[in-house]
Amino acid sequence: MIPSVLPTYNRAPLSFVSGEGSWLVEQDGRRFLDFGAGIAVNALGHAHPDLVQALTDQAGKLWHVSNLYQIEPQQRLADMLVDKTFADTVFFTNSGTESCELAVKMARKYRHDRGEDRPVILTFEGSFHGRSSAGIAAAGSEKMTRGFGPCLPGFQSLPWGDHEALKSAAAQPDVGAILIEPVQGEGGIRPLPDQCLEGLRELCDEHGLLLILDEVQCGMGRTGKLFAHEWAGVNPDIMMVAKGIGGGFPLGAVLATEKAAQAMTAGSHGSTYGGNPLACAVGCKVMEIVADDAFLSQVNRKAGQLRQGLEGVVASHPDVFEAVRGAGLMLGLKCKAANTDVVQACYDEEILTVPAADNVVRLLPPLTVTDADISEAVNRLDAAASGMTVHG
Repeated sequence: MIPSVLPTYNRAPLSFVSGEGSWLVEQDGRRFLDFGAGIAVNALGHAHPDLVQALTDQAGKLWHVSNLYQIEPQQRLADMLVDKTFADTVFFTNSGTESCELAVKMARKYRHDRGEDRPVILTFEGSFHGRSSAGIAAAGSEKMTRGFGPCLPGFQSLPWGDHEALKSAAAQPDVGAILIEPVQGEGGIRPLPDQCLEGLRELCDEHGLLLILDEVQCGMGRTGKLFAHEWAGVNPDIMMVAKGIGGGFPLGAVLATEKAAQAMTAGSHGSTYGGNPLACAVGCKVMEIVADDAFLSQVNRKAGQLRQGLEGVVASHPDVFEAVRGAGLMLGLKCKAANTDVVQACYDEEILTVPAADNVVRLLPPLTVTDADISEAVNRLDAAASGMTVHG
């Protein structure tokens, strides 16, 4: 008999009842060190007092009115994002998947209103852009699309790192945009080198393409800058944001230049809950904290400490791990053992990690993780590896 909760997740036998900072408490009382952060969602950890206060203050005033009216926290958050980024305008969603839907619509509406037949969006092998019809079509992998056809047309997936294939595809007359994650998350923590992102921007300018960045997982301070593309010193035309922007409260956004967004006029898109007062009140507080230069400086310092510790774990367990990769506090352990076995061994040591493609284990701690938490995580990862029996 089918369970009351649709069984689309292979859930671990863990149920958490409370959390504080980088720690979660299981219903049996065990304390787990959370280095998954809800898959990079809990950017400021669990029960951050400033976020709790922002949410409860807003909850006592106004929850929902719909986008038929002006929403003060929404306007405030939009102004903050425009002030701190390349963007001229923002549309708020509830998730990264919804952000992907709008980014695709925006790029195609831009072409339509210019009288251009250029609907194709170039994407890349290993990408993940959510599980909507547009998201799975964009990623193009059989794992996500099998059984859900016919897929939404207008996407062309290219091999990761094949510059010649990219140059050839970008020159096709029906191509209008390129969509890419600056750091692939689900794809196995694969950072796009800065020079490649610079090259993408140049290629888009050469052929008149829109550059769409998916910073759902790698944005909001995760790599040590507010958004990952800032490391390369280039700007997109459209950017998808979610996860960390709400610090655990459902919130997403699409940021865009005036040029890219000009075709999105009244009635062209909407969202019942997108930009609601509760989500945006929390988002404003997250932005106040994360966009601060001193905070980001600490993220970079902690990232260095964590990476150094992980390099030591890899060196001590060459039968379990191959390498450390990633950027900031978005790191991955490339495994020789099965990554799912490593995740299970970590459960046994009461530390939460997240599996990814390419046999990688993701480490995505809260950006507020303490030095002591990092040291403890390294010790627990070392113990997890020590306790594994690797089968050749």
